[in-house]
Amino acid sequence: MLDVKAIESVITRALQEKISSYNPEPNSMPFHTRLLGRDRMALYSFIHSLSTSFGTKIFERVALQLAADRFTKVEQQKSVGKTISTGAQTVIAEIVTALRSGNIQPNASEAVKQIRLVARTGDPVQIRLPKVDIYLEEEGEIVLIELKTAKPNVDGFEKVKQNLLEWIAAIFYQDIGAQVTAFVGIPYNPDYPKPYARWTLRGMLEIENNKELKVADELWDFFAGEPIYNALLDCFERVGIEMREEIDAYFKRFT
Repeated sequence: MLDVKAIESVITRALQEKISSYNPEPNSMPFHTRLLGRDRMALYSFIHSLSTSFGTKIFERVALQLAADRFTKVEQQKSVGKTISTGAQTVIAEIVTALRSGNIQPNASEAVKQIRLVARTGDPVQIRLPKVDIYLEEEGEIVLIELKTAKPNVDGFEKVKQNLLEWIAAIFYQDIGAQVTAFVGIPYNPDYPKPYARWTLRGMLEIENNKELKVADELWDFFAGEPIYNALLDCFERVGIEMREEIDAYFKRFT
């Protein structure tokens, strides 16, 4: 069951941290400022800054809070290693190239199988791997999640696909028998009320049965293990209402 107080506490703390540490960018925009006023420009700057940091400051923290009751290990921004084999590196390059050219269709299970077979063949190679946004473990199964708060283009998802495969290769290099799944999570549907335009990603991610992509309720319900998306939105709304006076007081400094 959704722990409403715990979730709202996470959101409140994150927003308070943002307010206490935030200073509007010093960019001079005299025409905008004269037209709209310093307070509105400060609010605009704050919203823009908050939007860019929503992933690490709020979404990831909420995800960990939700997942803590379901998974035995939950971590944010976790490194899964820097070493993969040259055999895995070659297979990953072949998979991404074949997907880009349309010669194969995305198949997450088959990709994992191929990488496992070559995870320790050839020589070890050091690569720069981004940290996993959300790392989960439960009964020996590892789940790796990359959160995307904006809607990436198709080219952007090519790099994301490579990240997912290289994370898996790095874990297999350490533990060839590990059970690993990796997917992309998008916290909300930017196309709402229309369905998310999944067709743009069909050639790079396996989207059937949400295997490599979970959007909005699919993502948050996964973290909690039950349908909680609408209740989660209500938590954000209540925090916004409760903190409205505090937020307004902050921006009065710029009137």
